[in-house]
Amino acid sequence: MDSQEVWNLENGEVKGLSNKDGPHLIRNAHTMSSSSLRKRSDPMLLPKVRCRVLRQFLNNLQEVILGTKLCLLFPAIPLAVLAKCYQFGRPWIFALSLMGLTPLAERVSFLTEQIAYFTGPTVGGLLNATCGNATELIIALFALHQKKILVLKYSLLGSILSNLLLVLGTSLLFGGLANLKKEQLYDRKQADVNSLLLLLGLLCHVLPLMFKYAAWTDTFTAISTLQFSRASSILMLTTYVAYLIFQLKTHRQLFESQEEDEDGDDEKALIGFWSAFSWLVGMTVIIALLSEYVVGTIEAASDSWGVSVSFISIILLPIVGNAAEHAGSIIFAFKNKLDISLGVALGSATQISMFVVPLCVIVAWIMGVAMDLDFSLLETGSLAFAIIITAFALQDGTSHYMKGVVLSLCYIVIAACFFVHKNPSVHQSTTDSLRVVQSSTGVLTA
Repeated sequence: MDSQEVWNLENGEVKGLSNKDGPHLIRNAHTMSSSSLRKRSDPMLLPKVRCRVLRQFLNNLQEVILGTKLCLLFPAIPLAVLAKCYQFGRPWIFALSLMGLTPLAERVSFLTEQIAYFTGPTVGGLLNATCGNATELIIALFALHQKKILVLKYSLLGSILSNLLLVLGTSLLFGGLANLKKEQLYDRKQADVNSLLLLLGLLCHVLPLMFKYAAWTDTFTAISTLQFSRASSILMLTTYVAYLIFQLKTHRQLFESQEEDEDGDDEKALIGFWSAFSWLVGMTVIIALLSEYVVGTIEAASDSWGVSVSFISIILLPIVGNAAEHAGSIIFAFKNKLDISLGVALGSATQISMFVVPLCVIVAWIMGVAMDLDFSLLETGSLAFAIIITAFALQDGTSHYMKGVVLSLCYIVIAACFFVHKNPSVHQSTTDSLRVVQSSTGVLTA
């Protein structure tokens, strides 16, 4: 490799780095799904730019901003900032922030994929496993910082329900209708692993709920639930680490996608390592800013639109925040590539359940906030039925549109339930929970 090639590699003008030239990317369901929403940008004018730094910047701008079919939503980001600065209606801030988060979530997936070309398959897979739901994690952390525990729990629960019922259901439905004369098959091994992890996570949610009916007093229940939740969260994170070893090392072949894009775009890096890293940091900062707007204005949007906070958090947030990933899953179901669709839906649900949820409990513990794994009866019951129905639907390794109909209708029923469900004040519920623990331990503060 000569000096010019080295400069190109470091500064983001690589157009031909393939599996033969250097580290390659493990093509799993998430990277394949994200690639379905990308579009080829036109580099016609770039060679005419003589300034090397400007040419590099324009190349990165073209690939990162204009390289997605969702680029039309990027103007929502500055509009949300302007709405915040000039104190427009808080529901407008909430809506614009949600719209701005949609392309950012897809671009984070693209940038982690670009970094993975230079870091190797293991580190790349680890990046994808930890950043695949970066938007949900950042929103959850801001809700935790503002002590809106109900919003945090609702949003995480909604992400799991959305992936299991809405994403998977619509993928099986449209995939079945588009392939009526074809036998739709998928590998059960990956689905079985994710189903087992989801059932383990469900057990950790059900047991704290049962404490309410087994304990003698509310104070005893609060202490036991909190202590058990923290211990369970440590075990869940340990299990997730074992799952990463299983996915990235010992049984990697179960999670690698064997499908190749027709144009072969995913076989080469489009921007350099440091360029991708810089864009990733910048977009993460923007996601954090918009997430703060979303958490801070969700109650105002609830009052203005006349719908409950639970409906917005459980239904609207996951649909808008993961729209890009959901669309990619449906596109591959149309192509009768169900392994990719299942990998997206089940992989995201597992990551939220076994990584994001327990991580929030541990972070809350460090912050002195009383967050537990008790998601209340209605929420936990919805989660339980969603996991059980999904596991039954995927047990035979074949698919048809009727399975998609059932899963989609289950999601609609749950959405209707939370639409009519009026939850208590977010701040009031959190304050009451903290006061119970504080009065019994004298350690935690609200």
